[in-house]
Amino acid sequence: MARSTREVCKSVFGFSEFLGKQEQVIEIVLAGRSALAVFPTGGGKSLCFQLPGVMQEGLTLVVSPLIALMKDQIDFLQSHHVTAARYDSSLTPVQLDEVKDAMKSGTLKLLYISPERLSNERFVQSLQSVQIDLMVVDEAHCISEWGHNFRPDYLKLVKAAQRVGAQKILALTATATPAVVRDICSVFQIAEGDYVHDSFHRPNLEMHISPVPGVERDRLLLSRMKVRSVGSTIVYVTLQKTAETVAALLEQHGHPARAYHAGMDAEERNAVQDWFMASKEAAVVATIAFGMGIDKADIRYVYHYNCPKSIENYAQETGRAGRDGQLSVCEWLAVPEDRIALENFVYGDTPIDEAVSGVIQEVLAHDGEFTLSHYHLAREHDIRTLVLATLMTWLELDGVIESIGAIPGVYRFKALRSSQEIFADFDPARAAFLRSVFSQAKKGTIWLTLDLSKAAATIGEPMGRIAKALNYLEEKGDLELKVSQMMQRYRMNNHPQQPEHLIQRFVQRFEQREKSAIERLHQMLELADHASCRVEELLRYFGETLPGGHCGHCDICLDATPRPLPALEIENLSPQQIGCITTTAGYGHEALAHPRQLARFLCGISSPATQRDKLTQEQTFGALAEVPFSRVLAECKQMAEKFSAAQN
Repeated sequence: MARSTREVCKSVFGFSEFLGKQEQVIEIVLAGRSALAVFPTGGGKSLCFQLPGVMQEGLTLVVSPLIALMKDQIDFLQSHHVTAARYDSSLTPVQLDEVKDAMKSGTLKLLYISPERLSNERFVQSLQSVQIDLMVVDEAHCISEWGHNFRPDYLKLVKAAQRVGAQKILALTATATPAVVRDICSVFQIAEGDYVHDSFHRPNLEMHISPVPGVERDRLLLSRMKVRSVGSTIVYVTLQKTAETVAALLEQHGHPARAYHAGMDAEERNAVQDWFMASKEAAVVATIAFGMGIDKADIRYVYHYNCPKSIENYAQETGRAGRDGQLSVCEWLAVPEDRIALENFVYGDTPIDEAVSGVIQEVLAHDGEFTLSHYHLAREHDIRTLVLATLMTWLELDGVIESIGAIPGVYRFKALRSSQEIFADFDPARAAFLRSVFSQAKKGTIWLTLDLSKAAATIGEPMGRIAKALNYLEEKGDLELKVSQMMQRYRMNNHPQQPEHLIQRFVQRFEQREKSAIERLHQMLELADHASCRVEELLRYFGETLPGGHCGHCDICLDATPRPLPALEIENLSPQQIGCITTTAGYGHEALAHPRQLARFLCGISSPATQRDKLTQEQTFGALAEVPFSRVLAECKQMAEKFSAAQN
C-alpha cells in the first residue's frame, strides 16, 4: 500500500506536520504538474522537492547556484537514509564515476548540480539515459533579466529541461515581484493555479529603518549593540574593506566579530562560517554572499550598515533572522551617501557600445564548431565576465550560436605508464597523433603542461580532439590529469543578415538593464522615506496586502516618529576634481580611451582591461569614488567632445 505524504514526512524526515503551504506544492508535483513556490526565507522550500524525490521512481535533479546549500542538504538527506549526491568539479574522477553509476542504476534519488553544469554536452548526454521525474530550479528569480539577481545560465534551463526529458519543473524562490512571477511561469509553462505563494509577512521580525548622517553611523551601530541583549548577528555591508573595518570596530568595543567577504580564501571563509554557526553571540560583518544556504535558526539581529541593492535583497537578507520563530530585530542604518557606491556598481556593469560590437564581430567571424576563452574575450574587449556571459547567452537564445560544452585551456598531466607503453595500444595513425600531442607539452619535474590552443595550432588538430584523447587516456588509467582555464565551445548556427541591427538591439538591452537596476535601488531608498507601516509597503512591493494595513512590529507601528532620509547634497565638481579627470585622460591609456571607461576608473570601478594593464595601481584610480558616476561621466564626455573638436 502506497504511503501518504504525511507518513513519508514523519517516517523519513522526522517532521510531524508540514509548514505553511508545503503540502499544497508537494501535491501539485506528485500529481505530475509543474509548479512555482514562492516562500519566504526559512519557509521550508527544500522539503517541497525532497519529499517527492523520495516518493517518485526516477531521479530528482536539483539545479542550485548555492554550493553551501548543496552540501548541507546532502548531509541532511544522507543522515535520513536518502541517496543524494552532487556533481561538480570538486569531486575526483573516481567520485564522478560513482555518481554517474548511481544515476544509471537508479539508486540515486536526488542529484544536485549548478546551472552551468547543464551547458556541458557530455553531462547532458549522460542524463538523457536517466528517468528524470522532476527538475528543481532553486533561486528561480535568477531566470528573469529584470529581477534582482539575474544569471545568464538560468535562461538556458528551459531548453536543458527539454533535452534531458524532465517530466515536470518545480521552480523555487524566496523573492519574486509579480512581474518576475509572470516571467517564471511563462518560461516554464506553469499554470496560474499551480503558483503557490506563502506570505512574506514574518510577525516575529521587528523591522527598523533609521536614517542617520554618515558620520554618526558607527556610533549608532555600537549603541544599538550595547543596549540590546546578546545574540547571533549579521551586519551587512557593501564593500570588502568596510567589512574589515567594521569588524575591527566591533572587536575594539568588546563584541566577538569577524569579517566575511569574497576577498578571503575559501578556508578562511569556512572557518568564519563554522565559528558563527557554533556561537550564540557571534557577529559576522559580511558582504551579501554570507548567509545564502546557511541554516542557522537563531540569528537574533540583522543590521544593514549599508543600503541593500534592492527591496528583493533586503527581504532576502532580513529573512535570515529569527527562523526559529523567536523575536528578532532587523535594522537598516540608512545613509544617503550609500546611493553613490551602489549606483556606481550598476554603471560599472554596462559595457561600452564598442565592447558589445567587438565581441559580436569576433564571434561572427567563426563557422562550424569553435572555441573561445571568455577570460580573454573579457580582457580584450573590456567587458566584465558575467556581462560577457549574458551577451553570449543572448546570442544562443537568438539562435546565432549553440553552446556545446567547455574544455580546459590548460592540461597538466603525468603518465602512469611509459609513453611507449601508452602509444603501443593504438594503431600507427593514432599513436602518431598522441606523440605529436605529447611533444607539445612543457616538461616539469613531475607534471607536463599543455596549452590546448597553442598545441592545436602547432599540430593542426582541433582542440576538441586533443581534449578527448587526454580524457580517454585518463579513463584508461594511463594519465593523471589536472585542468584549468576553461574555454567555451560553440557551434555557429545562423549568421544574422544584418549584424549591426543585432548589435544595436543588445546595446539597448544593456541600457535597459542598467535603468532597471537603478530603479530598484531608488525603490529601496524610497522605502526609508515612507511615513507609513514599513511591512505594509514591503509586502505591497511583492504583490501582497497586509490585513488592517499595520503590522504592529515595525518602527513606525511601534510609535517611532518618522524621519525622512537626509538629503544627499551633490556639489559641482571642483577645479581639483576636473583637473584629476584631465590628468588621467592625458595618460593616453587604451583602456581609458572611452568616456565611460575613464569615468569607471576615476570612480574606483575596475574592469578587465584596467586589471590587464595594471592601471588600478595608478594614483588617480578611485580618486572620484565619492562623486556620482553620472556627474563624472558627463564631465568625461564633455572633455572628449572638446578634445575631438580641437583635433578637427
